[in-house]
Amino acid sequence: MSDELARAAELISGAGALLVCAGAGMGVDSGLPDFRGGEGFWRAYPPYTGLGLRFEELADPQHFASDPELAWGFYGHRLDLYRRTVPHRGFGLLLERGLAKPGGVRVFTSNVDGQFQAAGFPHVAEAHGSIHHLQCLAGCSREIWSAADVAVDLDEATMRARPPLPSCPRCGSLARPNILMFGDFDWVPDRSQEQLDELAAWRRAHRDAVVVEIGAGQAVPTVRRYSELASAATGALIRINPREPQIRHGRGISIPAGALETLVKLV
Repeated sequence: MSDELARAAELISGAGALLVCAGAGMGVDSGLPDFRGGEGFWRAYPPYTGLGLRFEELADPQHFASDPELAWGFYGHRLDLYRRTVPHRGFGLLLERGLAKPGGVRVFTSNVDGQFQAAGFPHVAEAHGSIHHLQCLAGCSREIWSAADVAVDLDEATMRARPPLPSCPRCGSLARPNILMFGDFDWVPDRSQEQLDELAAWRRAHRDAVVVEIGAGQAVPTVRRYSELASAATGALIRINPREPQIRHGRGISIPAGALETLVKLV
């Protein structure tokens, strides 16, 4: 692993720009729960164990229509958790190194927690949206608004939200997070698309960027596919993942370790 770290450090040192691609594993060292598999999710949220509900089932937009208290109990708890979470030291190390590059730093992430923004990153492309923004469940418009003033009253024994629930300021209908959920055909992607368009333009202007991928698994491979695409022409990919570090066709550097541990040594 020391040889891989040395190669990765040299690659970052010579980079003209830095692209960080991050999955859920990036937040584990900040104390955020690991939802990998049913057991990991139930350890984080014991009340759901008795109900037999998995993360994939709760992250379903249909619950907002059929059982809004259940849906907002889950997302309201996560919103509060993410607001209280302090990004670990690795975020700051990446930001400092990235801002020192001539082309700067950009982030592509499937995470909806807002940790990169909280750490000070100026340009973040959130492929699956953000829990810190809302949209109308009824679809009265494509408006997306901030959840900064939203406070969900949660019964922690049942993990159900107490009324009043967040509502649309335009029509008064129930609001939902502006997040791409499982089987979601009503997500409004406009905000995320603007971020992705900016990132695409930046990538075209900085083809010497090195890609640092962190904590991105294969179950939902959005981040892994993007990082492989972004580094396809150069092979300048550093994959940091304690469970699934494999690099396809040897095009990149594989580091089988956690985010914070690796970034402290690497950056």
